[in-house]
Formats: sequence, C-alpha cells, structure tokens
Amino acid sequence: MSSGLDKLLNLQQSALRVREARQELIASNIANADTPNYKARDINFSAALQQVSQARLGQQGPLTLATTSGAHQQVKGNSATGAAIQFRNDQQGSIDGNDVDTDKERMQFADNGVRYEATVTLVTAQIHNMLAVIQS
Repeated sequence: MSSGLDKLLNLQQSALRVREARQELIASNIANADTPNYKARDINFSAALQQVSQARLGQQGPLTLATTSGAHQQVKGNSATGAAIQFRNDQQGSIDGNDVDTDKERMQFADNGVRYEATVTLVTAQIHNMLAVIQS
C-alpha cells in the first residue's frame, strides 16, 4: 500500500523540494543585494522537476564529469535537490558588479511561495480524498 501512496505523492514531493531549494536561492539573492560582484542565481523549475522525477524513477540522469585524479576539485553548482543552479543574465549590472534586482527578486520570492502553498494544498486535498475512500 505504501508504494501506491508513494507513487501518488511522488511528483508533489519532488515539486515541494525543488520549490524549497528555489526559495532558498531567491532569499540568498535578496540577502546579497548589496554585496559587490554578487550574481543573482536561480533554478529552472521545470527542468529541475523533470531531473528529480527521472532520478526518483531510476532513469539515467545527466552525465557527470569523470576525474582522472583524486586531487581534482568537484564542481559545486547543484542545489540540495540536485538541480542545476543557474546565473540570471537578464539583469543590468551595477557599478559594483552586483546584478540583483530586489524588486524582481521579491516578486519571484512571493510567486514561488504561492506556488509552494498551492502544491501543499493539492497534497492535502489528495490525502483527504484517500482518507474518505478508505473510510467509506
């Protein structure tokens, strides 16, 4: 029974994790709005959700770099979900090299928060429906 429940809620769980990681990045952008040479970062939600979903289904994910020596440094460009972190290139930078637009970041933060809450509401409704079926 748990495997059926897992399959039902798997996509929403993945979406919540990606939204959480994105919310942390946007909050970091806002916090570093006055940091010289800071570049705004974000996650492409649809690509990240597809990547996380494929990984949960056991499908082959993106290729990783092979190293020839243990002394090679690992590339750090992924969020906790494994989603690739990207720099935003659509902003005009300031004199100090910072390209964070606080108005846009606040809008993205609010939008992502609303979408997170909508996903939580959807999961709650699915659980209530399952309980209703079980109890009847």
